[in-house]
Amino acid sequence: MSDKNKKNDTFALNFVLNRYNRAKNNYPTLKTSLKSLCFIVFIFVLLVNTSFAQRREGVQENLPKFDRRPYHFGFLLGMNQMNFALKTVDDFSQFDSLKSITTKPDFGFDIGIVSSLKLTKYLSLRFVPTLSFGNRTIDYTFLYKDSIDIVQEKKVESTFMHFPLYIKYQSKRIGNFRAYVIGGAKYSIDMASQAKKKDKSDQAPVKLRKSDYGIDVGTGVDFFLPYFKFGIELKMTYGLKNLLFNENTIYTNSVKYMRSKLFQLSLTFEG
Repeated sequence: MSDKNKKNDTFALNFVLNRYNRAKNNYPTLKTSLKSLCFIVFIFVLLVNTSFAQRREGVQENLPKFDRRPYHFGFLLGMNQMNFALKTVDDFSQFDSLKSITTKPDFGFDIGIVSSLKLTKYLSLRFVPTLSFGNRTIDYTFLYKDSIDIVQEKKVESTFMHFPLYIKYQSKRIGNFRAYVIGGAKYSIDMASQAKKKDKSDQAPVKLRKSDYGIDVGTGVDFFLPYFKFGIELKMTYGLKNLLFNENTIYTNSVKYMRSKLFQLSLTFEG
């Protein structure tokens, strides 16, 4: 066997082992996230059944004067999935061996403060400053000799401080249960942004701009428990700003724009 063939075989073997180790390392995170999601869904189903059972049995409503308050406060705990909405250039031929660019989401967690101001019987204004931790991965696929693909991962870590302002439209209360839809605008600051930091290593990172803004839409349900109101909420964020900080490298010149895309599953506790 020639030295060239040996070199290609060794490279291919290392590539396969690298992909296997990546999948194995990501498995515990995915497994934990799926368990958390199943647990939240179980709580949701249990509370819905309990709420409607109480309604049928004529059980007295919890917190009957809650909706009469002009304002109230609480806190939020949740998990998120961060990703990018990415648009590449039409032709990669100018970038040597670059073949494709894809993104991979990852799971993180949120913690926030809930403040709500009553506007009408069914409308309220909500300000929910939230701290979100998470990361995303950008895969750059390069074409090597003999049609072998090399994937370079660029992991982008973020710590967002979100400042959203929402309008919440809620349904009529049915016993201790109520559904709602929510929407609004959000301004965010990435406290982990390295846009102004000069990189001295050989591998150029992908840097994001420090600030972002976007639109949030979502839906949820409220359960009136004896001592507080418990909510489950699913929101989607669509970023409007191009976050990519162009440093005139193959990793940034090959991308037209990169916007944030975020899914959040939250538990709210309001008193």
